[in-house]
Amino acid sequence: MIDPEVEIPVPERFRSADYRAVVADAPAAARVVLPAAARETMKELACAGYPEEVCGLLIGTLDDDGWLVEEARAVANRNRERAGDRFELDPDAYRRIDRGLRGSGKEIIGVFHSHPDCPARPSPTDLAAAWEGFLYPIVSVCGGCFAELRCWSLDGACGRFRRVERVQCR
Repeated sequence: MIDPEVEIPVPERFRSADYRAVVADAPAAARVVLPAAARETMKELACAGYPEEVCGLLIGTLDDDGWLVEEARAVANRNRERAGDRFELDPDAYRRIDRGLRGSGKEIIGVFHSHPDCPARPSPTDLAAAWEGFLYPIVSVCGGCFAELRCWSLDGACGRFRRVERVQCR
């Protein structure tokens, strides 16, 4: 999902070998069902938090074909020193949300975050913190305006992110 009206700057670090090595060439085979309410929540939070990175959790279910997102929930970014280009999920909020989902049939299935004035592509820092099996939407916000949203998953076999291209918007 890209807004063609917003130009996305590509900082030099995104052109480096370290950044290029984070993403595998082939896309993920899985798909994601992403409802409009979850997309809008991620976009609104990312724009409201600009110029800092925002983050949150995706709630839903998994099936054999991929992720079924039901909701996106904001979680505080605890990284205050480098909030402009790093995020750290509040672990207490994670535990609280996880406990609240017990018995509901839903679970935490992913982590979203924003990239202020950068493409919606994962970084080496994102890779170091990623868990296999989770969905990782990244929202690019440029000048405070939504630019793009792309979904990623970690392929543990190659140690890289794969772009999830099969996104069903509802």
